[in-house]
Order: sequence, then C-alpha cells, then structure tokens
Amino acid sequence: MSDCIFCKIVKGEIPCSKVMETDRILAFNDIHPVAPVHVLIVPKEHVATFNDVGESRGEVLAEMYRAAQTIAREKGIAETGYRVTVNVNPDGGQIIFHLHMHVFGGRKLTDAMG
Repeated sequence: MSDCIFCKIVKGEIPCSKVMETDRILAFNDIHPVAPVHVLIVPKEHVATFNDVGESRGEVLAEMYRAAQTIAREKGIAETGYRVTVNVNPDGGQIIFHLHMHVFGGRKLTDAMG
C-alpha cells in the first residue's frame, strides 16, 4: 500500500531504529514511546488489521509473538514483566491500519496504557 507509513518503513523509505528483522517481520522502536521499552513489530506484507490475518498468514503472527519474546529478553524486561498489545480498528485504538504489535515494558504498567 503506497501511503502506509509502516510499508514505507519496511521498504526503507522512512528511517527507523531497528530492533530485529527477519524475512517476514520488522521490529523497531516507537518514535512516541509510552514506556521505557516500546517496540513495534510489523509484518513486511501489508495486512490492515488483526481481523485480516486468516489462516494463510498464521505463521507471521506466530513469528511476531516469538519476536516479542526475544525482544523482551534482549531488552531485559522478560523477567520483570511486559505487555504485548495488538489494537484492532478505531474503537480498539488502532491508528495506523497496518497490523502491528506493541511490546511495552521497563516500568510497572498501569491498566490504562495510552
């Protein structure tokens, strides 16, 4: 999708602070973090929402969750605790319509994570 900011980041058209990359996913630090650790994990293929994943893309979801675990270990938050969130559609808080996962940590998280 040509106007999708995450597609542009995946293509290298917009710079990011990479945390991890595989053939199917890219993880990078959020430019507006709400916690000391705030990493976004996106599939390289454009998928608008979690509702659009389907069975054919199940492996990319599994890879995103494995990446979240690895990132939590590498950032030193696996033992103290972290949150993994996928916002879905406007009422779920999704702002950018390219599937993405947030990994939050580095401090005690409250119930209301912005």
